[in-house]
Amino acid sequence: MDIKLSDRLEMVVSFVLPGSRVADIGTDHGYVPITLVERGIAVHALAMDIREGPLARAKEHIVRHGLDGLIEARLSDGVSGLEPGEADTVIASGMGGELIIHILREGRALWDTVRHWILSPQSEPEKVRVYLQENGFLIAKERMLCEDGKFYVVMDAVRGEMEPLDMAQAVYGPCLIREKDPVLSDFLKREEGVLSRILAGLEGQAGEKAAARREELGQRLACNRRAMDAYRA
Repeated sequence: MDIKLSDRLEMVVSFVLPGSRVADIGTDHGYVPITLVERGIAVHALAMDIREGPLARAKEHIVRHGLDGLIEARLSDGVSGLEPGEADTVIASGMGGELIIHILREGRALWDTVRHWILSPQSEPEKVRVYLQENGFLIAKERMLCEDGKFYVVMDAVRGEMEPLDMAQAVYGPCLIREKDPVLSDFLKREEGVLSRILAGLEGQAGEKAAARREELGQRLACNRRAMDAYRA
């Protein structure tokens, strides 16, 4: 069975350093750890999931690829089943930002032994960035991609000191802005258009709810434009 990863998962795989020992949280079918081991990037991997059904499928795929000696499928709620020293790289992708923060918080005992946290939040990446900054992590690398019309980010968080983030950096990513990620430019332009159209549609609407929504959208639009100005600087 040949495995074809999505573009997002291919980017996740590209963030893993050769020779890594990887724990893939929420592994689902186990495709990421299988790919990492087959390509010789990971020397060992743990495919971890809280659900027995997906974990059973992952086990089947691991055995089918002849990798049951190099990949262990393990039932685990986040990183609760991971012991310090078992992995130097943890992957958490395809889940919301709040869940990723929960995984990081619950995995505090692993912070000094896991060298790379490769994170790809499906939502609220700004909350993840702020949590990292406030808890002694540095975003060493971040990339954005667009797949099937949806924008995703992948970030590599390591222990280190990160300067406090302003609103634009928190929302759009300090690395993406500083390094002028080309996909970020497309995202900023698209978002500016969407926000402007929604704001225009709210003009003239009375009531506290409409006023609060205009305020919220106006702040986001101003943040978008600050990010674009910093991107172009």
